[in-house]
Amino acid sequence: MSAASKVDQLWGSVPPLVTPFRDGRVDDEAYAALVEAQVAAGSHGILVNGTTAEPSLLTVRERNRLVDVAMEAAGGRLPVVAATGSQSLAESRDLTVHAAQAGVAALLVVTPYYVRPPQRGIVAYYQQVVDGLETPWMVYHIPGRAAVGVTVDTLVELREVSPTFVGMKHAVNDLGFVSAALSRLGPDFKVFVGLEELSFPMMAVGACGLMNAVGNLAPARLVEMCEAVRDGDLHRARKLHESLYELNDAVFFDTNPIPVKYMMKRLGLLADNEHRLPMVPASPEVAARLDGVLERAGMLGP
Repeated sequence: MSAASKVDQLWGSVPPLVTPFRDGRVDDEAYAALVEAQVAAGSHGILVNGTTAEPSLLTVRERNRLVDVAMEAAGGRLPVVAATGSQSLAESRDLTVHAAQAGVAALLVVTPYYVRPPQRGIVAYYQQVVDGLETPWMVYHIPGRAAVGVTVDTLVELREVSPTFVGMKHAVNDLGFVSAALSRLGPDFKVFVGLEELSFPMMAVGACGLMNAVGNLAPARLVEMCEAVRDGDLHRARKLHESLYELNDAVFFDTNPIPVKYMMKRLGLLADNEHRLPMVPASPEVAARLDGVLERAGMLGP
């Protein structure tokens, strides 16, 4: 598939899948089942190794393996986007090359976290991460976790130096940044919403889709909302967004993906809500609050 065709696929609801663990190991079979569930729900893609997948607690080998499992399970039925950023340039390069060679539709590379580099360092870093690769790639902009953001000027510079740079996942409560980026880079610049609370508002100002953790819980509703925006039915899209308010809020009752994994277990989507330290399962207090959310949403059944 050509790079242009891959870019055309990038839109809509692309949930960042959780990583299922069993006795401390990544459960490949359970992960493949999660991919299958997204296909069945009509999701427009999946994101592998996003923040919701706890990637910093995985080895490079495990992250690469999840890309391979996702590609095999998807079988071309929906695009696979791989998050390939790390704190280390060498690790990011290894992850990025593997995902590109596996044939993913796009790469999502987080700003290098903890070290807080200047903007010129970020530009040089991204150039080396994707050097020689034809796979479309996007910036993962999440300064709340990475402790560094990018400017619109940096996005413009990245477009100038990297022809395969096509967009970003924006996990920041800043609609003005999105408007400025689209104004400078054009309406074809792909912006995915990374904050549940801004799903509809950000799409209303030009974002092309969602990469939201709640897509692990209610994928069909996110699909419907994205398609409503695409079809110009903003009233319907806003109503869907409003219906998701409490579920979206619940994702952040504790550090993501602690609440998501607990709710997935309660819904029978995961055998267990296992994490790797320093992440831990939901406390009894958080679990009780999450049960209430699921009950009010009518998702637990009788």
